[in-house]
Amino acid sequence: MSPAPPPYPEYSLALLGFGNVGQAFLELLLEKQVDLITDPGIGLRVVGIASGSHGRAVNLRGLSLREILKAYREGKSLDEFSTIPVADSQEFIQTCGADALVETTPVNYQDGEPALGYLRNAINAGMHAVTANKGPVVHGYQELTSLARKMGVSFFFESAVMDGAPVFSIARCGLPGAAIQGFSGVLNSTTNLVLTRMEAGETQAEAVAYAQSIGIAESDPSGDVDGWDAAVKVAALVTVLMDIPLGPDQVDRTGIRGLTPELIQDASRVGKRWKLVCAAERDPDSPGGVNATVQPQLTTPESNFYNISGTSSILEISSDVLGKLTLIEEDPSPRTTAYGLLADLINALKE
Repeated sequence: MSPAPPPYPEYSLALLGFGNVGQAFLELLLEKQVDLITDPGIGLRVVGIASGSHGRAVNLRGLSLREILKAYREGKSLDEFSTIPVADSQEFIQTCGADALVETTPVNYQDGEPALGYLRNAINAGMHAVTANKGPVVHGYQELTSLARKMGVSFFFESAVMDGAPVFSIARCGLPGAAIQGFSGVLNSTTNLVLTRMEAGETQAEAVAYAQSIGIAESDPSGDVDGWDAAVKVAALVTVLMDIPLGPDQVDRTGIRGLTPELIQDASRVGKRWKLVCAAERDPDSPGGVNATVQPQLTTPESNFYNISGTSSILEISSDVLGKLTLIEEDPSPRTTAYGLLADLINALKE
């Protein structure tokens, strides 16, 4: 005799990417399972998890999240939990046949692949698609949004900028009819941490090494130090919030590599601080109708950016009706990014 169905809708999930954020997402699911059943009244069953280096697990009846996390942290392959073998990520998506795909694979600044292809295939298969990946937002926002609308599913990406802070959902749900004129912010956690530690006396190399030691910076930090990560975030915000397609190569970009300890200390002596500022504003005289920049700027105590230290971030959005709206996120972590994914997932399943 088959077990009785649960008294609430249950949805199946597939996770593609299982690094720090993917693991934090699984931990958050374990923590919130009962709460989600109570409100908004949904059950979630993970039927597939694919990692870049530890194999893939597919079980359409549901995977044991605790066992998966324990095995992964012991260095074991996920393959031992799989009841259906899959050869690659695209086959993984098709085999899972889930209600939603949660994608957290590494970003590709240049063209958004292969994540863009993963999300496209998931949406074509009728899955909601949720990602923390900036690449597909920059290089495929209009395509994926249009495709999702056609397929009757959602494409959400809250965690692509400012981790789990509700940047895109505020614009999507909280500013109907408003025209966003521009924005500015401190959006790269690594460079902000580096500049904070340089102000305390470290060299840039020492500060970068510290950021790497705590898992904030990559082994090759050039994407952060040279402003590429910030430029991709600017491109994503312009593309989505201002409805102007923009690539990261169209952002006037200068990183922090040229900021020496002497420059940092000179600024500190006169009560100022260097920040890597991301900004964009509508400009009919600029190519594409927008002027977008990433550049180090001196800030004074009167600036909202001045006291944004360590890995914290800030975004100021200007619109035609509300003036300036400011969003601050303090000391983000993989858990906050995971929450952005979970919030997107809940909103997708409720729509």
